[in-house]
Amino acid sequence: MFTSPAEALKYISQHDVEMIDLKVVGIAGQWLHITVPVSTFTEAHFAEGVGYDGSSGAGFGRVESGDVVARPVPDTAFIDPFWERPTLSFICETVTADTKESLASDPRTIAKKATEYLSQTGVADEAWMAPEFEFHVFDSVQFSESPYETHLRIHSCEVESDGGIPAIPHKGGYMRSGPSDQTQNLRSAITLTLQQMGIPVRYHHHEVGASGQCEIEVDMQPLVRAADNTMLIKYVIKNAAHQQGKIATFMPKPVYGEAGNGMHVHQRLTKNGKPIFFDKTQKNYADLSELAQYYVGGLLTHGEALTGLTNPSTNSFKRLVEGYEAPVNLFYSLANRSAAVRVPKYAVEPDQKRIEYRPPDATSNIYIMLASMLMAGLDGIENKIDPTANNFGPFDVDIAQQDEEFRRKILAVPASLFEALKSLERDYAFLLKGGVFPEAFVREWILAKREQEARVVAIRPHPHEYTLYLDA
Repeated sequence: MFTSPAEALKYISQHDVEMIDLKVVGIAGQWLHITVPVSTFTEAHFAEGVGYDGSSGAGFGRVESGDVVARPVPDTAFIDPFWERPTLSFICETVTADTKESLASDPRTIAKKATEYLSQTGVADEAWMAPEFEFHVFDSVQFSESPYETHLRIHSCEVESDGGIPAIPHKGGYMRSGPSDQTQNLRSAITLTLQQMGIPVRYHHHEVGASGQCEIEVDMQPLVRAADNTMLIKYVIKNAAHQQGKIATFMPKPVYGEAGNGMHVHQRLTKNGKPIFFDKTQKNYADLSELAQYYVGGLLTHGEALTGLTNPSTNSFKRLVEGYEAPVNLFYSLANRSAAVRVPKYAVEPDQKRIEYRPPDATSNIYIMLASMLMAGLDGIENKIDPTANNFGPFDVDIAQQDEEFRRKILAVPASLFEALKSLERDYAFLLKGGVFPEAFVREWILAKREQEARVVAIRPHPHEYTLYLDA
């Protein structure tokens, strides 16, 4: 929004702004915020920032000092549409409290370093990314958990007909129209809000999941901007739903038997403003350049390890199962939604040519997700990893319908968070190149996810176990 602190301060002085909100992303991927009255906000805040305890909520204390500083980035500013008092928000980078240097474990800093490393390699000077936003909108979610009570009740008006509006049948929500599609007005409100905030929306529609599943797609942006926009889009979706008395969730698999919420990411590289993923002269598969194929080879070679960062929740692997268009095998293909890497068939022009990596979901930290995928792709380019030579395809078939001998030759994504973290533990050297990911960050990420999530869920009885074993 602003090109400099001076421009931001001029806007503040000329407009009805009462509060300045500073938003930082924690390691887990959620926004945290601190608010400064406009009367005390000065140019010094852009240099000195505002101190906070990074070990409480943000998660920085495990790998660095807990005392850190949120420093606003001028060009990320936006008028917050949800607070009652006129509020100008800034996305912040987290820096050290004493020297004001970039914090090595700050997710936004890691994303910036990934783009800097890209330029250093000489391969390209810009990585363009576009996540797809799949989410569910429920009327309410009630749950409780204790040693003697486990309860979950999801209410969705779209599957619980009131007798006046037809319910959407199981897996029958894709591009559903009204009146059964009861989220249209909400999606349109979200879209208009995003456009007013400078984020163009390509389209929105009802997704496959009967119980209020939606999708919104946006244009590709440079990597860090795409990550910033992702945080903003999720913020708008959740708050707009709340305003209508509903709850929006990006949880990968909120409802058993229905389609899950992925976050497929479209990717391409450019050099000197020109696309480098397109090459029709060699009659390559899907007109992908050799460099693009190496990029795909890197993604798939490191695909098992990537899931530890792109799918870092126990719930992630309840989505990654066959039968729901979820990618459970590491191969690439043209327009094949069962592939981990899909080459969109409609993207035929040079500046449209892209690849879509389909395993990720929104329980990831978007800055970490995008940075890790770029690093995997660059490793493939550096090492000239040919996907075909490594049995990553292209396979233009439904893998689930192939015989056992064919299926055995194809590498599968991990089946659990434990497996994903083991894969990441074995294979993370590609992330450390150029000092992009601190090794301490990766190790602490693995430890925290294993001990605070995977083990915690694994030791708790599941309600379905009572169906299976109560009469044992």
